[in-house]
Amino acid sequence: MDVFPDFGGVGGATDLRSIVGALLMFVLVTAVLMLIVCAIVWAVASAHGNYHAATRARTGLWVAVGAAALAGAGVAWLNFLLDVGTRL
Repeated sequence: MDVFPDFGGVGGATDLRSIVGALLMFVLVTAVLMLIVCAIVWAVASAHGNYHAATRARTGLWVAVGAAALAGAGVAWLNFLLDVGTRL
């Protein structure tokens, strides 16, 4: 007996999937842009001796990397759970 969620049972499932996909794209684009901006600020601030700004930019860079990793890993985690759910 296969147990799998019935995505067709919810009326707005296709709309929900498109909204989640759009939000994921927004998060990834924002994270990549922040990654670029923070890397540039970190380099410029370090070159000019402004270590307070360099520390802030480095923190922003790690936050952007973490956000991109979490957004990407969220899809993989959900697919893994759905795959496990079909085998229970």
